[in-house]
Formats: sequence, structure tokens, C-alpha cells
Amino acid sequence: MTITNQTEMDILQINNVSKSYTNHVALDNVSLTIPEGSIYGLLGPNGAGKTTLIRIINHITAPDSGEVIFDGHPLTQNDIVHIGYLPEERGLYKKMKVGDQAMFFAKLKGLSSKQAMTELKQWFERLEIMDWWNKKVEELSKGMAQKVQFIVTVLHRPKLLIFDEPFSGFDPINADLLTKEILRLNKEFGSTVIFSTHNMESVEALCDDITLINRSHNILSGNVNEIRQAMGKGRYRISFEGAPSQLTETLGDRIMECRFSSEHGLNKAIIRLQPDADRRDVIDIINKSVDLVTFDRALPSMNDIFIQTVEKNNQQQS
Repeated sequence: MTITNQTEMDILQINNVSKSYTNHVALDNVSLTIPEGSIYGLLGPNGAGKTTLIRIINHITAPDSGEVIFDGHPLTQNDIVHIGYLPEERGLYKKMKVGDQAMFFAKLKGLSSKQAMTELKQWFERLEIMDWWNKKVEELSKGMAQKVQFIVTVLHRPKLLIFDEPFSGFDPINADLLTKEILRLNKEFGSTVIFSTHNMESVEALCDDITLINRSHNILSGNVNEIRQAMGKGRYRISFEGAPSQLTETLGDRIMECRFSSEHGLNKAIIRLQPDADRRDVIDIINKSVDLVTFDRALPSMNDIFIQTVEKNNQQQS
């Protein structure tokens, strides 16, 4: 069933989209909704179908079935001016001077020469590459070239920004600089941002919502905090003095999972309780077997969620 209703808060709806190539199903009935003004993570293993979906959103290719609703209407070629796309494979002309190339792309985005020059100089100064204006692109490092590509992607302040592995090739300082600029575009200008990335730390730090695609299917969508809360139910981090074996023997079948570590002479563990186990009873039992120091909720990282969800889905499909 195709869903065509869109709320006022959604900039993009992917409704039952499928796409196949020769002997390969890239997307199989994928649906997801991206709220306007959000920072959205598009996640998945290599070959899962993310790039195909991004190409459909950018009107580079068409779905075999389903529809894409952009800003309240079916996506058309005319909407692409409102979308900024930074692909993982960069596309700069190596023999052109950096400034000339940036001006060329700015005019393609509809900016006048005067407006383009003003905006570009501001961006070049913000990203600390003004000294490279008259250099040829082939003289730039990968990180420097990526800064130029980023600038021409966001220059016209599109409603929707799509970044495919935007931090690839950046050192931590420049990755932090780029992160701040992406957040500024989101907060000050209201740009909706889609991240396609394998960096789960960036997802936790930046994304409001995510979709996880695996083997051409959407296997998980939702708010990052809500997903972590739901998947962290019954999961706790403890530190204690005493033998780990005493702890596991005492808790017995009250726990589903137990992983030990140690730090500065203190034993630590992450435990997952059985659904019917009472947290207060467990604390009391632990205190009787070892010297409990701390007992805190342990939310899973997005990296843990990614791995566990994909592995479970793979097992179900095999």
C-alpha cells in the first residue's frame, strides 16, 4: 500500500520504493519519512541500498515502483535546485583553479556573479582555504578538495542537504570544523540534513532520527534516543569489588548477558536482565555476593545497535 499523506513537518517521504538492476534488488518496498529541519542518519552496510536511494532522491535514477514526496508534492527535476548533494566520490575538475571552479558551480546553482563572489569568499574564509583560491584543484589535499566540494554543495542554502560520508579524509580538527558548519546550516537556516555514514559516533552526536537499511530493506527507523532507550531496556553497567564468578553464580538465570572488564583494580560489567527480573532484587543480590560500587543504566551505542540489528536481520533472512 502506497502512503501519500504528508504532515506539515515532513520534507521528504519515501513511499514503498523499489529498484532493481540486472540480477540485483537494490531496494525492496522501502518507506521512510524525514522531518523538516531534522538531521537524519541513513545507515547500512556496504551494498545495502543507501546509494541507490540517494540517487533516487536526487532524481539521478527513477524507482521501479513507489514514489518520493518532496516538500508536499511528488519529486520532480525542478526540485533538485532545492537539494544539495555531496557524494562520497568527489567531482572537481583537477586542472581548473579552485576559485574559478567554485564560481562555475555557484552560477550553476543560480547565483549571480556578484552574489557568488560574496558568498564564496565568506565560505572560503570560514573554512580557512582563502589562500588556495588561485591554486589548481590538483594541488589540493583530499581534505582541502573536500572543503571546496562542501562549499559548492551548501552555497545556495538548499532546503535539503545530503552528505555521503562527509568526514572521509578529514583530520579531527577539520572534521570538527565541518560538523559545526553543518549544525549552523541546520539551526540558522533550517536546512534538513541527511547523513549517509558508517561513523556511528557522528550519528550519536548529530542525528535526531535514523533509518537502517540492510539487504535492500528498511529494518529500523526512529528517533535515536528512543531507539537507544528501547534497546537498552534491562541493560545496566556496574562496578564492584570481588570475584566476577561470584557475581554470575549468584545472579544465575536472572541475567541474559554479562560482559566483564576491569579498570584501575575495579571490576566492571554490563549486564542485561531477564524481562521478569526486578532491578531492586538484583541490586540486593549483587550486594550479598560482591561489594557493589556503582549500578547505572547502560544505553547501547549506535555502533552496538547497528551490529546487533544487522546480524539479527541476516540470521532471519538466511
